[in-house]
Amino acid sequence: MDVSETFAPPLVHVRGLRLTLPSASGPVNILGGIDLDIASGCSVGLVGPSGSGKTSLLMVLAGLERASAGTVHVDGHDLTALNEDSLARFRRATVGIVFQAFHLIPTMTALENVSLPLEFAGVANAEQRAEASLRAVGLGHRLTHLPGMLSGGEQQRVAVARAFVGEPRLLLADEPTGNLDLATGEAVMDLLFDMQARLGTTLLLITHDPALAARCSRTIHMKDGRMQDGRIDPAPAMAASPARA
Repeated sequence: MDVSETFAPPLVHVRGLRLTLPSASGPVNILGGIDLDIASGCSVGLVGPSGSGKTSLLMVLAGLERASAGTVHVDGHDLTALNEDSLARFRRATVGIVFQAFHLIPTMTALENVSLPLEFAGVANAEQRAEASLRAVGLGHRLTHLPGMLSGGEQQRVAVARAFVGEPRLLLADEPTGNLDLATGEAVMDLLFDMQARLGTTLLLITHDPALAARCSRTIHMKDGRMQDGRIDPAPAMAASPARA
């Protein structure tokens, strides 16, 4: 094995991250000095009480919220140095996101919802790739259905297909089973973990379910905007995602 592969840098490298947001009663400290390394290809479960800063950390790593202080590097990109246009390009090329509330466009079919990020990125075969992604999550028979015609589990499968269609280096999942019943949630998570493993994607999963977090290769606990464990994952260096087509 090449020495450079053995000591591959982490996909996520955060130091001294602070996030302070304004409020009617004055500035609120949301994140208070986060240090975090996540190796490429790992799955990390992020747990903690409501208001502990989990979703805020996800928003910073996605480039949707700017850090107030510290450094944030994802896949070699210094997010604190990028302007809004560059952050948008970074998200299209590097990040997939699955939310609790699906966030599908109600007037677009499943195929159109999954195609959209590829079309924004200028991908020539967007529709074909979107169809393949939907078939991979078991929705080949729902391509032309609007979100309102799908069950909650099917809508979340569309969201998973959309998140993975661009083969992201980093997948951020925020309580992806929060609006689903137990059996449907387990099926969606089986699918998410399967696709994460097949594509070699790095996964950061926010959940209130300790059993779900335990399925990840590592669990991080957050409280009051701080974390108890930000060490680098013991993942093999060769777990990096495969080259993209």
